[in-house]
Amino acid sequence: KIFGYRVVSGLAERPWKVADARLVLEDGSIWRAKSFGASGTRVGEVVFNTSLTGYQEILTDPSYAGQFVLMTNPHIGNTGVNFDDDESRQCFLAGLVIRSLSITTSNWRCVETLGDYLAERNVMGIYDVDTRAITRRLRQDGSLIGVLSTEQSRSDDELLEMSRSWDIVGIDLISGVTCNAPYEWVDETKSEWDFNSDGRDRDTYRVIAYDFGIKHNILRRLASYGCKITVVPSTWPAAETLKLKPDGVLFSNGPGDPSAVPYAVETVKEILGKVPVFGICMGHQLLGQALGGKTFKMKFGHHGGNHPVRNLRNGRVEISAQNHNYAVDPASLPEGVEVTHVNLNDGSCAGLAYPALSIMSLQYHPEASPGPHDSDCVKLISSYSF
Repeated sequence: KIFGYRVVSGLAERPWKVADARLVLEDGSIWRAKSFGASGTRVGEVVFNTSLTGYQEILTDPSYAGQFVLMTNPHIGNTGVNFDDDESRQCFLAGLVIRSLSITTSNWRCVETLGDYLAERNVMGIYDVDTRAITRRLRQDGSLIGVLSTEQSRSDDELLEMSRSWDIVGIDLISGVTCNAPYEWVDETKSEWDFNSDGRDRDTYRVIAYDFGIKHNILRRLASYGCKITVVPSTWPAAETLKLKPDGVLFSNGPGDPSAVPYAVETVKEILGKVPVFGICMGHQLLGQALGGKTFKMKFGHHGGNHPVRNLRNGRVEISAQNHNYAVDPASLPEGVEVTHVNLNDGSCAGLAYPALSIMSLQYHPEASPGPHDSDCVKLISSYSF
């Protein structure tokens, strides 16, 4: 006996989960963790997200395709999952990295645990890993390619080689997240999520939305301001769009490198000047390229719901939701293009306007799902401009 308890030899399992997964980064570091969700081996770019809430919206944001999302908020899973908060038809991210996985859920809207939700969608997750240390490394060295694995048969050296032989730069990730055919957006915005009081009483505007990885809440917010929306695939010809005689065109958010999708840039070029346009995130970057500017890969990007942005036209500061690893170089833009918004953390370009061609774009997400609603007025301005 030990401390009054009988020791039984040959116990098959410990009463707690042990480390059964590894995150191997391209810098050679190995992080041992516990797995949840799916099992197997995945490769992706590791980025950190500073949002305090909204992990389900983050999981279903197509802009995270090809990436492992590390949440800096240490406690994840306590609200479970509900199917109303999905931002797209599936989870596109490569995996989820968190510090502490909640052992229970405590939200009246919960219908499923986070672990079950990820397992059903074949998404890997790990927990009990030092997310603060990994975040410091990403801030110092920049975003890193990593490999998540629960397969004990794979050696550390094999996983390290996988991380060093894969790259996300120059890869067309949009083609894997866009819709297959045009469709009409018909879902109404529920009253509890509708911040607009008079949009439905105005005339209906016909909007064509290019799906580069569009989020449902972008469509809901536009619909609440009186827009009738047709969503089209990323390869939809500009000529077909113009035949529909829209009041405006939206170029949506999306994953990856804007330089890897020259076909999308050409589509934007063919539409500019013929109809008012509005771009969000990837759409903003594509507009920058179509106007003759250049984009570049940031050190570790912006991912979170707490980024301060200054509106240079009125001096107002907004707390914004952001998710991107690329930015537009304002010095490369031609004369006449106005930088309207600046990220106050690093001074990067967060918004553009070209009144002569009825162009407006934002690097961040005005619909903010998840995130604050400081920028919701942009939806109103854009819908009126249509």
